[in-house]
Amino acid sequence: MRKLIIRRGSYKTSVFRKSSGVFMKNPVNFILAVCKMAVIVLICAFAFTLSSCDSLLNGGIGENDDGNTDSTDTTEPGQGGDGNDGNNDDPIGGGNDDDPPAENTGITAAQLTAQIKIGWNLGDSLDAHGMDAGNQTVEKMEEYWGNPVTTKQLITAVKNAGFNAIRIPVSWTKAADSNYNIRPEWMTRVKQVVDYAVENDMYIILNTHHDENVFKFTNSEMTASLAAFKKIWEQIANTFKDYNEKLVFEGLNEPRTKGSAAEWIGGTPEERANLNSYYQLFVNTVRGSGGKNGQRVLLINPYAASATGTAVNALVLPTDTVSNKLIVSIHAYTPNDFALDIESPVNTWSVSNPNDTDTIRQALLPAYEKYVKNGIPVIVGEFGANNKNNTPARAEWAKFYVSYAASIGMKCFWWDMGKTEVSTKADSFGLFNRNNNTIVFPDIINAMKEGLDSPPPEPVDNSNPKPISGNMGNYIFGNNSGTPDYRQAVWTLTGTNLSNAKINGTKLVLVLSIAPNSGMELIWQGPNDPSGNKWWQQRAILGDAGVSNAISGVTWNAGTMTLTINLAQALDDYSSFVTQSSINLIIAYYSTSNINNIGIVSANIVP
Repeated sequence: MRKLIIRRGSYKTSVFRKSSGVFMKNPVNFILAVCKMAVIVLICAFAFTLSSCDSLLNGGIGENDDGNTDSTDTTEPGQGGDGNDGNNDDPIGGGNDDDPPAENTGITAAQLTAQIKIGWNLGDSLDAHGMDAGNQTVEKMEEYWGNPVTTKQLITAVKNAGFNAIRIPVSWTKAADSNYNIRPEWMTRVKQVVDYAVENDMYIILNTHHDENVFKFTNSEMTASLAAFKKIWEQIANTFKDYNEKLVFEGLNEPRTKGSAAEWIGGTPEERANLNSYYQLFVNTVRGSGGKNGQRVLLINPYAASATGTAVNALVLPTDTVSNKLIVSIHAYTPNDFALDIESPVNTWSVSNPNDTDTIRQALLPAYEKYVKNGIPVIVGEFGANNKNNTPARAEWAKFYVSYAASIGMKCFWWDMGKTEVSTKADSFGLFNRNNNTIVFPDIINAMKEGLDSPPPEPVDNSNPKPISGNMGNYIFGNNSGTPDYRQAVWTLTGTNLSNAKINGTKLVLVLSIAPNSGMELIWQGPNDPSGNKWWQQRAILGDAGVSNAISGVTWNAGTMTLTINLAQALDDYSSFVTQSSINLIIAYYSTSNINNIGIVSANIVP
C-alpha cells in the first residue's frame, strides 16, 4: 500500500525558526509564512485522503461513529470474525491465532480437519422434508419438523459453547421444480444461515440431505439420478464459489436405497459401485464451477455413511484435479442399544467397562485402517446418545468418544435435532433449546471439551485368554486362517464332557462378569468331512435387546450373572452334533473386540 510521506520536520524548520517579532517587522514574511501554513494543511489533508482511499480499496475496516469496528461491507464472503463477542475465555472458540488464513487456498484436507475441535449439526431444520413444499414459504419448510427458524443468536450460542465447526444439513429437491431448478428464496435462506456461521468464524459443512427419493443407486435409475444430482450441485457450487475454504461441501449424507434389505448393512455391490460414480461427478462439478471451488475441500461418505468395513472398504476416492482435498465421513451411534435405540432399556455406559469402550474402538477401526493410516482424514459426521434421563452416563460416553476419536486423528460432530426431552417415540439428541438459544446439557458439552485434552484410557491387555474355573477348563481364542480371532472362546470337548454334551438336556452354564448383549453366537465345529471341510454350525443366541432370548433354551439370571444354554435346543443341527467323534464348542461375542471383555468366570457342562 503506497502512502504520501510528509516530511513535517523540514517544514517546521523553515516556518518557525523566525520569531514573531521578525514577522511583525516584515509583513511580507508574515504573509509568506501564512501561505506556507495553508499549503501544509492542504498537503496533509490530501495525504490523509489518499491513505483512507487506499485502505478502503484494499478491504480496510473503518469505524462507526461509536468507535466500534464495522466490517459489514468489507468482509469477503465466507470470511467472518472470531464470533466470540469479545469473550476470550472459551478454550475452543474461534479467532485462534493458529488457524490458517481464511483465504489460504493451499490448505490441505488434513490441515483443515486438524483445526476442527468439536462440530455440531443443525439437524431437523433446513433438512426437514415431507411437506408439499411447492405451496410453502421457506419459513414453513424450515419449521416443518417442529424447530423454530434458525437465528444468528443460536449459531453464536453454539460457537460460544465451544463448537468451532458446524454441519448444515439441507434438503434441496423439495425446493426445486421438475427440472431441479432450486427456488431462489430457498437458496437465499440457506445462504443466510451459512453466513451466520461465517460471521462466527466457524468451519462449515454444507451438504445434500434426505434427497434419497431423487438420488438413487440402482443401475436402472442412475442416469436420471446423476443428472438431477449434477444440476443441484451446479447451483450450490455457483452460489458459494467465492466463500473461503472454511466452507466444505459434502456431496451426500447417508446415501442408500431407503427401505432395502441392505440399507443399514453396507448396501449391495451394485449400489456401492454406483455411489462411487456420484462422487466422481460431484468432484468434477464443483471443480469446474470456478471461484474458490477449484481448491475447496470436499467430503464424501461410504454407503449410508456406515462405519462398517463392508461400506468403508467399498468407497473409492474420486480422481481430483488437486491433491489432498478430500475428507471421508462416517456416522456411528454406538453402542446401538445405549446411544441410538430409544426403545432399548440400556441407559448405562462406563469407561471402566471394556465391553462398553470396545464398541467405540471397533466402530472407528475400519475407517482408521483404510483412510487415516494412509493420510486421508476422517471425521465422524454424526454421533450422539439419546436422552434416557441419564446425563452422567451420556457425558462419560461423550468424553471417551471424543477423546478416543481425537487420539486416532478423527474429529466428531454431535447430531442435534432440537429435541431435548426423554422420549420412546422420537430421537432426543438435542443439547440446546432453540427457542431461547440456551444450553440444556452443559455437562455433556463440557465432557466433550475435556475429551479433547484427555487421552483415552489404554485398552485392557487382552492378548491372552483369561483363566477361568469349571469343568470345561480354560478356553483358547479362535483361529481364522492362521490369524487369532479374539472374539471367540473355544473349548475342545473330550472324555466325559464330550459324552455328556451329547445327552439330550445337557446345559452349558457360563458365569459372567458383565451382562451380555446382542452379538453372541453359539457355534460347534466337527472334524473334517471327506472333502476336507470342517463342520461349522452357528446360531445367534441373544436377541437385539441383549439378554432377551433369540431362541428357546437360553436363559439369563441377572442375580447370579449366569447364562444357561440348553445344547439340544440352542445348537444348530443338533442331530449332526451328537454324531461327531470330536467337537469344538465355541462362544463367539461379536459385539466386542475380545471375548475376555465379557469376563467369563466359569464354564461347566452340566448333564
